[in-house]
Amino acid sequence: MTPEIAKRLLDARNACLEIVTFVDGVSRDAFLADRKLQLSVQALLSVVGEALSQARRLDPLLESRIPEIHSIIGMRHRIIHGYGDVDYKLLWLASTTRVPELAQVLTRLVNNEPPITPHDTDF
Repeated sequence: MTPEIAKRLLDARNACLEIVTFVDGVSRDAFLADRKLQLSVQALLSVVGEALSQARRLDPLLESRIPEIHSIIGMRHRIIHGYGDVDYKLLWLASTTRVPELAQVLTRLVNNEPPITPHDTDF
């Protein structure tokens, strides 16, 4: 992995970790009532999408290593270009379920560890 790709993956991972920290212990209703938190998460999700977009441009094979990279980048586009129509319920759901998973995937990539397969997580 080139340093440029690693930098972008780290940026995305760090933004994910910040989101996880920001929403930790915050209920859905509290999130939906907190404009500052909404805007913070929105900005961080934009960073995640942009960093992954740039990383994918540098290494198209990332598509096979980052599940749903198209959706992640697409969310960034919807946030940036459709800023007036952001669905904060969707951002809450992504922040509390998908973002922690993505942070793990990005950490493994940055550390050059093999991806977790569904078999690895079976109980």
